[in-house]
Amino acid sequence: MQSITTQDGTEIFYKDWGVGQPVVFHHGWPLSSDDWDAQMLFFLEQGYRVIAHDRRGHGRSSQTATGNDMDTYAADVAALAAHLDLRDAIHVGHSTGGGEAARYVARHGAGRVAKLVLIGAVPPLMLKTADNPGGLPREVFDGLRKNLAANRSGFYWDFPIPFYGFNRPGNSLSEPLRMNWWRQGMMGGAKAQYDCIEAFSATDFTEDLKRIDAPTLVMHGDDDQIVPIEDSATLSSKLLRNATLKIYKGFPHGMCTTHGDVINRDLLAYFRAS
Repeated sequence: MQSITTQDGTEIFYKDWGVGQPVVFHHGWPLSSDDWDAQMLFFLEQGYRVIAHDRRGHGRSSQTATGNDMDTYAADVAALAAHLDLRDAIHVGHSTGGGEAARYVARHGAGRVAKLVLIGAVPPLMLKTADNPGGLPREVFDGLRKNLAANRSGFYWDFPIPFYGFNRPGNSLSEPLRMNWWRQGMMGGAKAQYDCIEAFSATDFTEDLKRIDAPTLVMHGDDDQIVPIEDSATLSSKLLRNATLKIYKGFPHGMCTTHGDVINRDLLAYFRAS
């Protein structure tokens, strides 16, 4: 397996396929780089170098008990980018990976980043606070932690239903998608995934977004049941200096999988645009 070892001894697994302009994919919680397989195969055929890593505590990376926070996640990406000497890279982050990508680009990406894409991403802040009244109450995230600790396997078996919008009228349940989601989640470490709930819900990315000057495409489904669009993409697109907001009617949180043909087409057009 390809991996790097960070300064604190954590092994970060990654995939690195092809040649050309690099496209770096950042996965959501509690998944792994496997969630990007369809995109990686597609863009490899389009002549791009495609790279995806398993966040620490997820997938095949070390099951860390510490460092499960956005600052460390971004530093891990910076270590990977330096190891691979990535230049002129396009970073694509979904959900929690959108937060990771935004923090990396804002704090470590100078001279290395060409474009950024945020898909169903958690910035600027998911948690409801006095300054973010439209966010979700802490009780929502406390519930996620409680369910994970009580029965992670059962919790992860149920979570793909709203994630992919299988609970919406007219949408049939895909057992293979559900099982693949469950497989990825169960590969990771319970402690790291538990901690990551705080990282994706309570981290404020407002200042990161303000600092990013790279062109950024913000993509979000208006039926996202995991990261509501009103307090994420709508606000992020206003905080970014050079943003394009693209809203997908009726698309769920996992739209890169359920509507991969549409998302891949739009990503390719954005990558190729000057």
